[in-house]
Amino acid sequence: MFQLVSLSDVVRIPPEKLNGPLTEVAEEILKARYESTLTPEFGYTILVSGVAVEPVGKLIQGDGGTYHRASFNVLAFEPRMQEIVEGEVVEITEFGAFVRIGPADALLHISQIMDDYISADLKQGVIVGTNTGRKIVVGSKVRVRITAVSLSRGVSMGKIGVTCRQPFLGALEWIKEDTAKASGQPAKKPADEGAEKPDA
Repeated sequence: MFQLVSLSDVVRIPPEKLNGPLTEVAEEILKARYESTLTPEFGYTILVSGVAVEPVGKLIQGDGGTYHRASFNVLAFEPRMQEIVEGEVVEITEFGAFVRIGPADALLHISQIMDDYISADLKQGVIVGTNTGRKIVVGSKVRVRITAVSLSRGVSMGKIGVTCRQPFLGALEWIKEDTAKASGQPAKKPADEGAEKPDA
């Protein structure tokens, strides 16, 4: 889930940047401190915005910088257990696929793809169900449920596990087929979608 989080912090303005615009300098420092980081509190920090800095700072003896309290917003992505998200398959491996959801890659283990015997062709970058013929490839758009989340402070990437083995999850074309079958309508095949109807 994406969320906008309001935070506050103290920013040290180094002596060499005291002549610069205070808000711009503070924003640059906060971006370096927060962006592309991971915390258990709100997940992956993507962007810092809306920086407001108190113009009067504090001095510490022996330190040439000034310290200012700042308030700001961060755009964060926090994966939540049981949340249903859509993403894109970015890598196929012998043990499953990696699905990009927001700024993170989640593991879709081969046992969690479908109720079918599965074979993976790493050279072709495809995972195929033997009986159903359903497949996912690099670039496939999929809908998944988050089943495992492990986020640790100071780690560049957390661990996220997802599953497709529930009704109306999986590659979007599978979902379209299943929805059509459930409503009693024939599923449109990709080749038919752009076909023109013959004149009456």
